[in-house]
Amino acid sequence: NSRDRPRDDIAPVDPPASPKRAVSPGKPSPQQAPTTSGSVFSWLRSRTTGRGLFVDPARDNYRTMTSLYRSMNPVVESVNLSTQTHGAVFNLEYSPDGSVLTVACEQTEVLLFDPISSRHIKTLTEAHEDCVNNIRFLDNRLFATCSDDTTIALWDLRKLNSKVCSLHGHASWVKNIEYDTNTRLLVTSGFDGNVITWDTNRFTEDGCPHKKFFHTRYLMRMRLTPDCSKMLISTSSGYLLILHDLDLTQSLEVGSYRMLRARRTPLTSGLSASRSASAARQGNDSSKIHPHREGLSPRNSLEVLTPEIPGERDRGNCITSLQLHPKGWATLIRCSSNMDDQEWTCVYEFQEGAPTRPLVSPRCSLRLTHFIEEANVGRGYIKELCFSPDGRLICSPYGYGVRLLAFDERCGELTDCLPVQTSCLREVRSIYSHSDVVLTTKFSPTHCQLASGCLSGRVALYQPKF
Repeated sequence: NSRDRPRDDIAPVDPPASPKRAVSPGKPSPQQAPTTSGSVFSWLRSRTTGRGLFVDPARDNYRTMTSLYRSMNPVVESVNLSTQTHGAVFNLEYSPDGSVLTVACEQTEVLLFDPISSRHIKTLTEAHEDCVNNIRFLDNRLFATCSDDTTIALWDLRKLNSKVCSLHGHASWVKNIEYDTNTRLLVTSGFDGNVITWDTNRFTEDGCPHKKFFHTRYLMRMRLTPDCSKMLISTSSGYLLILHDLDLTQSLEVGSYRMLRARRTPLTSGLSASRSASAARQGNDSSKIHPHREGLSPRNSLEVLTPEIPGERDRGNCITSLQLHPKGWATLIRCSSNMDDQEWTCVYEFQEGAPTRPLVSPRCSLRLTHFIEEANVGRGYIKELCFSPDGRLICSPYGYGVRLLAFDERCGELTDCLPVQTSCLREVRSIYSHSDVVLTTKFSPTHCQLASGCLSGRVALYQPKF
C-alpha cells in the first residue's frame, strides 16, 4: 500500500480481429466514426483494444488516440469518497471487460463502481481487518484482495455478500497479487519476504493449497510478465531480481541471498566471474549494472541487478513501484533515494528477444531507455504508476495530479523510438484534480479513460472532453 515503507530492520482478451480496410491516417471512415457520445467508447474499443493487446503499428499512426489523450479532463461526476469512512485510496483495478472499477481503501473497505456512469455498485465493508493494499481480477467475475492483516480474500461479483474464501499463509503485510493464467496459480508477495503460490484449481470455502515459492529480504513488489515467463521482484535496498524461464510449480529453497547485504558491489563468484571476464574482453562497461545469474534449475534462473538510476549513481535507492509493459517489452519503476530527496520514473527495455534492437550488453537483460524526475511530493508514500493498454503511454502520480508520459512526441511504440542513449520521457499532459497527494493510477483496459486515487480518499475519473 502507500503507507511509509518498512525499515530494513522490520519484517513487517479477446483475440485480435482480422485486418480491416485501411483508412486515412488518424481519420476514421464514415462507417467507423462515432455518431453519439455514447458510442465513442465502442468505436475506440473496436479501433484499438478490441484488436487485442498486440496492435499492429503499421495499421495506425495513432494520431487519433494521441489527440484523445491530450484532451483528457476530469469527469464532473467523478467518485468522491469520504475520508473519515474510507481513508486513503491505495489501489485501483478495472475488471478485464472494463465494466467495474474496484477501489482498495485504507480503512478495511473495497468499493465497486460503474466507471462509465460513476454509479456506486457496492461497498464491501470490513473486507479485511486492516488496510486493503491490492486488487487483482482473475477473470471477469472473480477477483482477489490482499491486506495488512496478512490475508488474501477471493470474491465473486455475482455474490458479494460474502467472501468466496480467505487465504492464510503470510506472516506480515501482503502487498500485491499476480495471476498465472497458464497454471491458474495465484501469486502473492508481502513484507515477510515471501512469494507464495495458491492453487485456485482446488479452492474451497476453507482456502486452497499453497506453498512458499521464493524468499528474499527487503521485498517491496513482485510482478509477472504478460506471458508469465519471468518474475520481477523489487526491493527497498535498490535491487531488482529477475527469475527467467519461470516455473511456478517448483519451490525454490534459496533463502536470503548474500548479495542483498552488499549494496552496489560487483559479484565475482561462479558464473558471474566468468561473465565479468568475458565482458571485460569485449570492452563492456559494467560499472553501472551488476547482474548475477545462478542456475538453480533448468528453469527459474536468477538474475540480480542494481539498475542505473539518473542522479543516483553514488547513493542507494528504494524501488517502490514496479510495472510491466503490456506487451512484455519493458519494465517501469518508480524509485526514490534513501534520503527521500529525489524521485524518478524509469523505463528499462528487456534486451532478451527485443523486437528491433540488438543487445547492448550480453551481461544483463535490462537497459535504461527513458526516465523523468518526479515531483517528490508526499515523501515516504508509494506512488503506483501504470501503462496504457497499448503500452504507448504512462500515467504517473505527480503531486496533486497526474502526468501522461510518452516515449516521443507522437506517442509512438517503444520499439519505434528506442534511443541510442538514454533520453527523457515526453510529457503529453498534466492534470491537477486532487486536493491531496495522488497515490495510484490506472487505465481502463477497454475505454479511453483513466482513474486516480489520492491520500485523502478521492477517486477522479478522466475522459476526453469534446
